[in-house]
Amino acid sequence: MKIRSVAVLGAGAVGAYIIWGVSKCKDIKLGVIAEGERAERLTRNGCMINQETYHPEVWTPEEAKGVDLIIVALKYGALPGALDSLRRSVGEHTTVMSLMNGIDSEELIAAEIGASHVLPSLIKIASHKEGTGYCFNPETTIGIIFGELEAPYYSARVRAIEELFENAGMRYRITEDIEAEIWSKFRLNVSNNLPQAVLGAGVGCYQDSVHMRAISTGLRRELEAVAEAKGIDLSKADTSSNHGSAVPPTARYSTLQDLDAGRHTEIDMFSGALMRMGQELGIPTPYNEYTYHMIKALEEKNDGKFDYTGQSSETTCAK
Repeated sequence: MKIRSVAVLGAGAVGAYIIWGVSKCKDIKLGVIAEGERAERLTRNGCMINQETYHPEVWTPEEAKGVDLIIVALKYGALPGALDSLRRSVGEHTTVMSLMNGIDSEELIAAEIGASHVLPSLIKIASHKEGTGYCFNPETTIGIIFGELEAPYYSARVRAIEELFENAGMRYRITEDIEAEIWSKFRLNVSNNLPQAVLGAGVGCYQDSVHMRAISTGLRRELEAVAEAKGIDLSKADTSSNHGSAVPPTARYSTLQDLDAGRHTEIDMFSGALMRMGQELGIPTPYNEYTYHMIKALEEKNDGKFDYTGQSSETTCAK
């Protein structure tokens, strides 16, 4: 098996890393799956990555049909609307890797296209938007972690993807404990991504504030309790995957980047998912419940819900 064609679904912060790497492989056909106005914009403007413009091909799902590898790099809220495009793109021998945050994107994708197409994976990259493009440091990027759920772990498709990433100069690691690795990244996102989003400060806040460390610890412990109840052994990933890509103290992770830009966040796939699982398992998740509602309120603030200028001067009473 050899990867000869790659399609990217989602050309944002994560998709940019794939385009940056695979574009260097002259024997690989690379395209971005898009339709309508988004396809027109990508065709016209390309993708700005690390201050350089890339022009991957832009394919409709029908044009992408049967590619060897599809990499899904969408925001969580965009996945439901993209499942039809994904289904129309997958051929009999297509492998699909989801580099989305959270722990259920592979389950949602498998329900649409069949679990046999899905190779579980994750990415650790500190990518951020600058102007109309995305920037990341290739040297500090941990990269893509992937693997089969069961033996044979070094399967033909794993070997083929390893060869692709090696030729592309991309960081990667193959694991026999991919489920634990995905949950380990989920733990990082919940405990490190969310508290700073509420505070609105760079990640240095975790070093400089005992209060921020206490919030992070509370969120993490709730997640670990849910993981243990679900039979996820996070210790299998602790030695290899308990940290993210190196960043300066000013760094702002994805949830805070979304709030800064006035976008809705992925809080539903972080604390929202943990709350649902906690309720099903009878595990209290007060830190996650507070964080969920706080970030939802910040989204409402960005939406203008609390802009009372120009409204009646009639007073209200505190309750």
